[in-house]
Amino acid sequence: MPAALPYKIATLLYCFNARGDVLLLKRAREPNRGFWSPCGGKLKMDIGESPCTCACREAAEELGVKIRPSNLHLTGLVSEHGYQGRTHWLMFLFEVKAKLKSLPPAHAEGTFQFFPRAALAGLNIPQTDRERIWPWFWRFRGGFFAAHCHCHPDGRNEWVLEESRVGSRRSRVKPEAPGTSRAALGSRLSALD
Repeated sequence: MPAALPYKIATLLYCFNARGDVLLLKRAREPNRGFWSPCGGKLKMDIGESPCTCACREAAEELGVKIRPSNLHLTGLVSEHGYQGRTHWLMFLFEVKAKLKSLPPAHAEGTFQFFPRAALAGLNIPQTDRERIWPWFWRFRGGFFAAHCHCHPDGRNEWVLEESRVGSRRSRVKPEAPGTSRAALGSRLSALD
């Protein structure tokens, strides 16, 4: 029987400036060292920290911005099974409602930069972000989605969109079978619009 992997819970903060550019962090530490990703961090589970409290703490620590839970919108909930063969993750994806007025300074976690949405395609971002997390973030922005990714050792990822809603309309998507093509998934998702 393979060794059990640790399960970690984290928040990611999706922040924008007034032009609509997204703030990304070029990570100086693992996981995802050298990749661009939203800032955030792990919940302090030993003290029973909530995801919203963690997101507010991370905004203060990494961005120098004080926010309250009412300044957050929970856009997504993503679980990753066996990410990089090292960890299972449960990630709460929060959009920060207030627009950032300036670029946060660099710190131990990495350096920040704003990017227009179109620039993400050319950036070094984690595979799971590129495959589904960013596309679903944009698709369900202002609504909600829940997804699960089974990360295989050979680099394949099997995704299931478990729940989604755009705006106030709620919908369920049938779990996709392993090996389901993107085209088939896309046709099911387009039916939600």
